Amino acid sequence: MQPTADFDASKLARSLLRRSRQGALATLMPKSGDPYCSLVNVASHADASPILLISRLALHTKNILGDGRISLMLDERAAGDPLEGARIMLAGRAEEATGEAAKILRRRYLNAHPSAEAFADFKDFSFFRIAPLGLHLVAGFGRIIDLKPEKFLTEMSDAADLLAAEEGAVAHMNEDHREAMNLYATKLLGAAAADWRCTGCDPEGLDMQAEGATLRLEFPERVKNGNELRKMLVRLAGEARAKA
Repeated sequence: MQPTADFDASKLARSLLRRSRQGALATLMPKSGDPYCSLVNVASHADASPILLISRLALHTKNILGDGRISLMLDERAAGDPLEGARIMLAGRAEEATGEAAKILRRRYLNAHPSAEAFADFKDFSFFRIAPLGLHLVAGFGRIIDLKPEKFLTEMSDAADLLAAEEGAVAHMNEDHREAMNLYATKLLGAAAADWRCTGCDPEGLDMQAEGATLRLEFPERVKNGNELRKMLVRLAGEARAKA
């Protein structure tokens, strides 16, 4: 089934990857090859690929260590009939992170799930990044499509400086600019006033959450370093205040 002309499948898929906080993870049992499905918390890397924090005591982790092939179901948790909301099934490989890569995953995951800090450093827990092979998006009649990774992942090859500046930028926004965060949410995104905080940024936008709700603030142009990010956030804050 081909999507309708006004449907931006790539944008919706990226939005679901960045806004989702829970999903259904399917792994393969090592001896039988039977599928095994479990509920997991998720976050997203700067390129939008999913991040997991899972324990080696869990059956799904044991399955992954034997065979990294997985599928992950994410949906927008819309009110009413869940089958009327958008959802994706992402196929890929779960890869355990080490060294500097693990530090980045840890930071982004804990920004999305602060309560996980209580057990994130337990010896049996590790951070895994899912390297996508593709996804299947269902978003209603005429809105069903398969996408390859280059159609939904965010290009990061020119944004190393931004990734390095992200930790400081997120802390700065949350410590000194909560008013601006609320303006972004209420005036630019039409959300209700709440204690909105920043959970991450990337070349294409800013991620926010409050009281279990998540938002995605898309940038009108790509940003590639901390200076460009600062200018973009000041610009958007001005646009939000103009609407206040």
